[in-house]
Amino acid sequence: MAGTRAGGAVPPARGLLQTGQSRCYDAGGREIPCNGSGQDGQFRSGLAWPEPRFTRNGETVVDRATGLVWTLDANLAEFAVTWAEALAFVADMNRSAALGHRDWRLPNRRELRSLVSYQETRPPLPGGHPFVNVFPGWYWTSTSAAVNPAYAWAVHMDGARMFYPRKDQEALVWAVRGRGKALLPATGQARCFDVSGAEVPCGGTGQDGEHRSGAAWPVPRFEVRGDAVLDRLTGLYWARAADAAGPVEWETALRAAAAFPAAAGVRWRLPNINELESLVDCSRHTPALPAGHPFRGVQEVYWSATTSTYEPDWAWALYLHKGAVGVGWKPGARFHVWPVGDSSKLETDSVSR
Repeated sequence: MAGTRAGGAVPPARGLLQTGQSRCYDAGGREIPCNGSGQDGQFRSGLAWPEPRFTRNGETVVDRATGLVWTLDANLAEFAVTWAEALAFVADMNRSAALGHRDWRLPNRRELRSLVSYQETRPPLPGGHPFVNVFPGWYWTSTSAAVNPAYAWAVHMDGARMFYPRKDQEALVWAVRGRGKALLPATGQARCFDVSGAEVPCGGTGQDGEHRSGAAWPVPRFEVRGDAVLDRLTGLYWARAADAAGPVEWETALRAAAAFPAAAGVRWRLPNINELESLVDCSRHTPALPAGHPFRGVQEVYWSATTSTYEPDWAWALYLHKGAVGVGWKPGARFHVWPVGDSSKLETDSVSR
């Protein structure tokens, strides 16, 4: 799907896939033309998905967008299990060389989210995907929740929410292997925790803190350029003032982002949900932003430009104190606005100066 908009192409953010959303909806959930809406479906920012997105290889599937390899069967364990049991199940897969490989792992939260299409529901996977036995429930990731490490992140394969169940609760297992194309940013998690939340040595745990899969973060990660901040990991620019408006309802948020005062020539917009989530540092909470970040006025919840197609009168939001990806009712004046800008506009402007 093309990363285009009225007025020219949107440059892809490094490491961030498009959300898959190609339609636009008003606050009542009715489909509307995308042109001029300011919504995700208009801009389609990010790396375009290859066609076909997936290639089946026997009982495994290669995601050509990320290079990651997934099991064809999305429920090899057959039943929901605790987090510790999920990690142990994947370790057993490696001991037995399941499907011919010994490098399976429980995906981290960004790896599991990378499968999601925000245009689809039940399951929220790209149309025409080859996977079987995708259960409409919670799937574990290997990433502990920094806000309380006795909990771990999980993605719901019905409506695509991401939240953190207790590790002694039960969810499903979907194993991944390979390092992919290093497109997906690492989560930032570098420590490991047991089911009680106590820190443990990472070696042999199979947790996110052991594997640290994904693109490494540059140091420094952020570069201040006047009233804009370059995220050197993704190539996106964010308003340094992280409270452009709020709390406001969703359509006001779209307008407020577009009308935010220009910085170095950038035209701002409301970020899509993948762009918002890319700011999260999974080793931190309240807010879940990298240490030493330069942003001012950070709020708890932010609107994205991505509609929830599960219920189109709702839109996706980032709950930044926790790092959770949830939704909000579009007419409700509850969330804040954090404008994002496309890198090419600022890069071009900085060169001209």
